Amino acid sequence: MLENCVEGPTDKPLLSITIGEAFDRASERWAERDALISCHENIRLTWKELRERVDAFASGLISIGFETGDRLGIWATNQADWTIAQFACAKSGIIQVNINPAYRPSELEFVLKNVGCRGLITGVRFKSSDYIGMLQDLLPELSESENGILHAECVPDLRTVIRFGRNTTPGMMNFADVLNIGRVQPKANLASVAAELSCFDPINIQFTSGTTGLPKGATLTHHNILNNARIIGDNLRYSTDDRVCISVPLYHCFGMVIGNLTALTHGVVLVYPDEAFAADSVLKAISRERCTSIYGVPTMFLAVLDHESFEDHDLTSLRTGVMAGAPCPEELMKRIVTDFHLPEMTIAYGMTETSPVSFQTNPDTPIDKRIGTVGEICAHTKARLVDETGKTVPRGTQGEILTGGYLVMKGYWKDDEKTKESITDDGWMRSGDLGVLDDDGYLHITGRVKDMIIRGGENVYPIEIEEFLFGHPKISAVQIFGVPDDKFGEEIVAWIRLREGETATDEEIREFCKGNISHYKIPRFIRFIDQFPMTVTGKIQKFEMRNAMIEELGLEVKKTA
Repeated sequence: MLENCVEGPTDKPLLSITIGEAFDRASERWAERDALISCHENIRLTWKELRERVDAFASGLISIGFETGDRLGIWATNQADWTIAQFACAKSGIIQVNINPAYRPSELEFVLKNVGCRGLITGVRFKSSDYIGMLQDLLPELSESENGILHAECVPDLRTVIRFGRNTTPGMMNFADVLNIGRVQPKANLASVAAELSCFDPINIQFTSGTTGLPKGATLTHHNILNNARIIGDNLRYSTDDRVCISVPLYHCFGMVIGNLTALTHGVVLVYPDEAFAADSVLKAISRERCTSIYGVPTMFLAVLDHESFEDHDLTSLRTGVMAGAPCPEELMKRIVTDFHLPEMTIAYGMTETSPVSFQTNPDTPIDKRIGTVGEICAHTKARLVDETGKTVPRGTQGEILTGGYLVMKGYWKDDEKTKESITDDGWMRSGDLGVLDDDGYLHITGRVKDMIIRGGENVYPIEIEEFLFGHPKISAVQIFGVPDDKFGEEIVAWIRLREGETATDEEIREFCKGNISHYKIPRFIRFIDQFPMTVTGKIQKFEMRNAMIEELGLEVKKTA
């Protein structure tokens, strides 16, 4: 039997240019074509217009003291200026630090100190997040500081804070101020800086979620993320005829790489429906802008499918897209392909530390493989599955997924210990995910190493039960996890969200399971809920559910976080 190791095609060479060079080529090639549409801001930019703003902001950053290798944080929701800052950082060699817009002051402080940010670009307000107010509380020295010379006790490296919006705040520069400074600078200044950059330089730091500890800063290069974007765009068969609806967060690899950077490699139009995901905004953007592609995690697609106005919008322009971030239940994928008019929908798999995508289906993948797997290994990428000892296991055998190739991050920023724990001596990135490779080379995700439930000596993988229960006609979504139990070690819990207007009982769900799945996989505890705790990217937080159940059941166990 073949070993559980696969390698992607290498016939099309990898790009050996910086993101800034790719941006310049794109803006010259497609100068008069649409580049970016931000629906909620009523902004439409051609490539020529986008380049003028990007070059001005990059020149402005250099003029106010930023140098190649400095770190500049971005703490904001999806908007045109976010993307202008992204491309400007790439052109000037400033390392962009993506900061979760859901972070609170203590989390922000940790990130800024962890990577030594020289500057921070901040949003103004979104829902309950008053970014300006939080910064003023965190940095009391700000109001008495002149632009560019902040000295804050809690974040000693921070010198400059740049804010979005037209209003002014003491101690902060406005985004427009930096643009205007850059517009009067000689173009040769930016060109001389760009000429010294290498595609192997770090250009982006993405913080992992930190659900099991403090967040870690995955450090990615131009080479990592630009090539990943190009390969994903190739898999989606993108062209300048495509218009991509991006409702996933730009701060995340999904939005910043799979979204923004595919525009540089394929000339697609970027369409932002709103500051953050909202099902009604997505529907409006697709129908009004005639989007051909859409991105999201399963919970996002489900929210759009179940929206009350779903049938009122013309979605026939859609053809493809990417679903990633979590396993997709079979029944949901079937609805996406048919009801959502997405015959060429793809599923992608990866992690932030691998730039992010390593496996993906394609439009020609047989429907059973598109529904039941996360596709085949991507170009210039290799993967193998290993057992607990690190030995590669045969095809058809479950193992932890390890990934290798151009896409593996440089490491966690200034954290050699965590880097060595995550990347093997010969360069393989450990995923923490369990999977099975079939004889055709398609990857089936079977769970997380840490999510596995051990009940009475039996290994139980939540995804198997979730897939089964998702077939119940009343169930809209389900999550399975374990809680401690004195008798069996762990017991199985099901949190279930029913379809609108439906009701069900615990016993009804158990009867549905009896005779169809093994008795030890039938959930002991069942709760019907309206929504799941989620991250800003739409990923389910099972540890929060587990903590809630431990508290409800009165178990004497220390919470995990």
